[in-house]
Amino acid sequence: MMFIDRTRIRVEAGHGGRGSASFRREKFVPKGGPDGGNGGPGGDVLLRADFGEQSLVALRFKPEWKAERGGDGGSRHKNGAGGKPCQIIVPVGTLVFEQDSGELLCDLKEEGQEFVAARGGRGGKGNMHYVSSVNRSPRQFQPGEEGEMRNLLLVLKTVADVGLLGLPNAGKSTFLRAVTAARPKTASYPFTTRHPNVGVVEMEDWFRFTIADIPGLLEGAHQNLGLGHEFLRHIERCRILCYVLDMGGTEGRDPLDDLQVLRTELEHYEPGLTKRPSIIVANKMDLPEAQEALQKLLEQERQTEVIPVCAELSENTDAVISSLRRMIESLPEEDEEQLSRLLAKLDRV
Repeated sequence: MMFIDRTRIRVEAGHGGRGSASFRREKFVPKGGPDGGNGGPGGDVLLRADFGEQSLVALRFKPEWKAERGGDGGSRHKNGAGGKPCQIIVPVGTLVFEQDSGELLCDLKEEGQEFVAARGGRGGKGNMHYVSSVNRSPRQFQPGEEGEMRNLLLVLKTVADVGLLGLPNAGKSTFLRAVTAARPKTASYPFTTRHPNVGVVEMEDWFRFTIADIPGLLEGAHQNLGLGHEFLRHIERCRILCYVLDMGGTEGRDPLDDLQVLRTELEHYEPGLTKRPSIIVANKMDLPEAQEALQKLLEQERQTEVIPVCAELSENTDAVISSLRRMIESLPEEDEEQLSRLLAKLDRV
């Protein structure tokens, strides 16, 4: 299925219904008086975050959304029905921007969170509201107010506790399959992953956390080479970085050089990203060249934990999960203000 993580939509809330200018006319009731009811309110346009959605592709092919108009008021004090709201389901992690001003309106980062993207217009008052001592038979009434209209930019940034980073064919998708129920595509050629996949790690004591497989980065990704920004923006929400290295050098690369490339791209894209808590997964340890490369890596990386694994055979992956859990449990409270500033940078979307 096509993966879309950025799109524009136009939303229009429902107009309010018209008030009624009606008079009570019944046999044997000589002084009926005005009885016009109010118009109903227009429906709102709501954005709702749902883990069941993984992409904004549905909105790409339906860019205009409109809520229902409120019903008109009637005689005998009958008020019009409220307009039916329009609900738009988006993935958890969707940022909502005002398209023209670039203002960040909402960060839909939790399951079930809702945002009123456009408010429906109020219904107009009927003539019974205009009765006074000097105006016993008013014919005034109000038309309903117009609903709000907005042009929005929606940007999806994957929500996950841990982000898997690595050059193409390092084994990120294989590792994700080994530790979660996610089933991303895996193959022996680069760029089998074309969009982020999120898996959930569930432990015996019901502790849960999420891992995102970020598609393979290339040198120059911070300059938007390849699909640079399309991939890098999904790292911004991850609180822990997990570097996955091909220790066997199956693509003719040096794993230490790969690690330096990854850190350089992150730092150029957003200074400070490399300072987040991190761990190194030394993958493909079943290959003959891996042991020598591991020793060099251990000598170089004395400040960062290095865990050798073979994701294909699920060897030592439990040690990675245990380490990630300890890191997650020791994380401080998230700085919401700082995160909002980071996510609101339109030059990154």
